[in-house]
Amino acid sequence: MSGATKVVCVTGASGYIASWLVKLLLQQGYTVKATVRDPNDPTKAQHLLSLDGAKERLHLFKADLLEEGSFDPVVDGCHGVFHTASPVLLSSTDPQAELIDPAVKGTLNILKSCAKFPTVKRVVLTSSMASVELTGKPLNPDVVVDETWFSDPLLCEKFKLWYSLSKTLAEEAAWKFAKENGIDMVSMNPGHVIGPLLQPTLNLSVEVIQNVITGKPLPASNYIFIDVRDVASAHIQAFELPSASGRYCLVSHVGHYSETLKIIRQLYPTLYIPERCEVNNPLNVLYQVSKEKAKGLGINFLPFEVTLKDTVESLKEKGLLKI
Repeated sequence: MSGATKVVCVTGASGYIASWLVKLLLQQGYTVKATVRDPNDPTKAQHLLSLDGAKERLHLFKADLLEEGSFDPVVDGCHGVFHTASPVLLSSTDPQAELIDPAVKGTLNILKSCAKFPTVKRVVLTSSMASVELTGKPLNPDVVVDETWFSDPLLCEKFKLWYSLSKTLAEEAAWKFAKENGIDMVSMNPGHVIGPLLQPTLNLSVEVIQNVITGKPLPASNYIFIDVRDVASAHIQAFELPSASGRYCLVSHVGHYSETLKIIRQLYPTLYIPERCEVNNPLNVLYQVSKEKAKGLGINFLPFEVTLKDTVESLKEKGLLKI
């Protein structure tokens, strides 16, 4: 598929991954119909409107995840739909209302809109490794997690991992609906996404890097990292390649946060980083994640050191890190 003649939809376009996705789509000549919560809010829209090609080929729409049919005008006429919109919260007082309903009902509302318009050739769903890795299987350095793994909702509930539960239930519902309605869908399952920010505000995944540097408490945990630019590129490849199908785990680097801190100290030898305390994490395990299927999309993962440096430089540029 060539971007020059294609119209695509990106939901939740002001978000971290989606902003990069819109940027790359515009660079490749696509016309992008993007949904944001409030097109009149500069923090949600201005960084998108300032992208190269936005004036000519970016159209912003307001749409409500929980309102069935609200995405019809956006999806109408699109060749592809990238559904990235889903709440990201690490804690919640009402998980059902704040996380699960927007994730599950929102995904189904998008797919219902897609089913109405035969112009839509493929849907690319932004899921997460959160819907892959929590299976209850023993994890150790010899284990390789791949696309055949599906998180267990009961286990997510047991550990009160509400974000994981929302992504797991949303992906399950999406696959069921897509199969029943003949929708060609591909799922992207990225790990912990870091890299430079386009949006003006700090998102939760990049905040981890800020916390590493500023000495704030962190789970004594391993992280499965991926560069946001690789994630956005993988989404586009998943749409463009006819052979793309099923799920794709997107993880370029697995390591403990202490290793991340060591690399940052090497990159910035004069940087003072306070001592920190660690919060115990019962799920702290080291394991591998298969890259084989993702490489089939033609993605050459950026080196972790490059991703880390670009993340730190972006935080500095945005005024979100004083070093």
